[in-house]
Amino acid sequence: MRQKLLQTVEGRLLLAGSILSLLLVISLGIYGFTDFSAAKILFFVFITHIVGSRAGGIGLCILNGFSPLTTIAYNFYVEVLIVCFTYSGFVLSTTNYLKIEWIKRFMDQLAVKALEQKEKIQSYGWIGIFLFVMAPLPVTGPVVGSIIGYMLRMGLFRTFSATALGTLTANIAWCYGFEFLEQRFHMIQYIFGAIVVIVMIPYLKQIKKFIAEYRKGDPN
Repeated sequence: MRQKLLQTVEGRLLLAGSILSLLLVISLGIYGFTDFSAAKILFFVFITHIVGSRAGGIGLCILNGFSPLTTIAYNFYVEVLIVCFTYSGFVLSTTNYLKIEWIKRFMDQLAVKALEQKEKIQSYGWIGIFLFVMAPLPVTGPVVGSIIGYMLRMGLFRTFSATALGTLTANIAWCYGFEFLEQRFHMIQYIFGAIVVIVMIPYLKQIKKFIAEYRKGDPN
């Protein structure tokens, strides 16, 4: 007999992601009344992470005067939130708990990316996931890293500890790297802009396709 959704680990992760999202929305809403410009930046940081640019999110915070601690904490929070959704969504769609077509297509794309990297990481286990998530490369990051952990049948604690520590380490490195450049070189704005453009280009076709399919499937 199939377990109810919230009786599964992935269902509880989905719930955790929903709670984290609700807390984020409430916090940004409250913050918007006291400092709208800062709230707007934090919202754009979130969007930047959604399209896969960790460096872009951290760069936005640094360029707009957020402290290193705030920058690291907020970006880490956002990445954890995203992983809760993507990991649980991947597992639940794989096991047919979720049968929403566009989610399954999105998870299939993540599976392809994860499979391309799986063989390189398999023999290194936990440290392999940690280094993969920490590495500043286009295909790396906590989303794909956590899915590779699932494919390798690593336990949830090992997968998420490697993913979380890799994310935190990368955020710290990016934050202080950007801060160092920002203090010494005015070119940081152009470097940051180039990073955002490079990250966005591969996703433009997918974003356009997703919007078109969503509109097509909207009964209203």
